[in-house]
Amino acid sequence: MSESSLYRPLARTVEGDRLIETFAATEHVGSPWGPMQHGGPVAALLARAMDRHDPRPGCRTSRVTIDLLGPVPVGEVRVSARTERPGRRIALIQAILEARDRDGTWRPYAHGSAWRLATQRTHDVIHRGDSSQRPPDPSAGTVHDHRIPDAWRLGGFVGAVEWRVAQLGTRAGVPTVAWVNLTRALIEGEQTSDLERLIALADTANGVGARLDPARFTFLNTEMTVHLHHPPSGQWYGLEAETSIGPDGIGTSSGVLHAEAGPIGRVTQNLLVERLPEHDRR
Repeated sequence: MSESSLYRPLARTVEGDRLIETFAATEHVGSPWGPMQHGGPVAALLARAMDRHDPRPGCRTSRVTIDLLGPVPVGEVRVSARTERPGRRIALIQAILEARDRDGTWRPYAHGSAWRLATQRTHDVIHRGDSSQRPPDPSAGTVHDHRIPDAWRLGGFVGAVEWRVAQLGTRAGVPTVAWVNLTRALIEGEQTSDLERLIALADTANGVGARLDPARFTFLNTEMTVHLHHPPSGQWYGLEAETSIGPDGIGTSSGVLHAEAGPIGRVTQNLLVERLPEHDRR
């Protein structure tokens, strides 16, 4: 039976001062790189835990960093969050995602941290310095459906995202601009928040801005950082993404994040670039 969400809730338990939520991953979390979870759903689960932990009126999450400690197996995961740096105006929240090891014990597979800042009215000094021009709306006539490379399976998380490309980056300095929409709920029976949706989709930036053939190379991200100067809202988010590749197998993916009203932040990812064995020139 096909699932309609990325995760199904299993249990909520308390250990000491920690609320631990356990989820079962569905078929829609799979990565195109192998039998593991895509970083997007993992990042969204951690962001959800941090954003809901000890919420404060008049504050919002402004930065989310996710560190992937290893390939997350497709199965049960559990997530918990805690306050690392409490404060009325500035707070740092941390979260951990665990999965079962081969011996059945739980071990960490991903960490998250989020800065939560107090808000105030600054409508009179709004400045959007993230992009020289706003990309077309996802519904604009210039936007066309995105064809996922044959090397990427349409199943898993890639298949849970609706893709439209407004601009194909074909040379240095010209980013690819893609609009993306998460078509499935993060948690079964639960409304996916705007932040959760955005964080899940932001992790596709290294695919959107790819400059290497995925049939010849892998370019996995080991982490992701999202800075948000504007709160996310809506269904569709734009990724104006580019990838830089160095001479020694290390790359950086970076991009501007857009809502339909305009740019809202930036995303960066650290990349491990590896040539597939049949194309290895060593």
